[in-house]
Amino acid sequence: MTLKQLMLLALVVGAGIQFVPVERTNPPVETTRVGSDRVMNLLRDACFDCHSNETVWPWYGKVAPFSWLVARDVNNGRAALNFSTFGRYPLREQEEIKAEIWKQVKFSHMPPPMYTLGHPEGRVTTDHHRLLKEWCGIPLD
Repeated sequence: MTLKQLMLLALVVGAGIQFVPVERTNPPVETTRVGSDRVMNLLRDACFDCHSNETVWPWYGKVAPFSWLVARDVNNGRAALNFSTFGRYPLREQEEIKAEIWKQVKFSHMPPPMYTLGHPEGRVTTDHHRLLKEWCGIPLD
């Protein structure tokens, strides 16, 4: 197979995979606030695209194969934690979830580096840590 044929095949396959359907939904939001304005701003910037029903689907989320990865990440994120349904949890469970959120942020597991690469506003800085610790009920140092 020549390089020209290989490029043509790649182009045909690339165009063909665009027809594979990907579900990009934003179900109804039940819980609109889980904290103060400052906390909500942080969560919207760093968490909501994957952990709420208020996902802002990026342009590359409409181009296969990236659309498959974005949809998978959003579905997995919502399954793990969905701020849009946070009010369903009893208060004790909400507190446990907040403690887990702090642990994930503290050890830089969330938001994932791949996310913040394309969404620099989603980076959680050391300035955000104090706000997040306070919201999560973690004693301040």
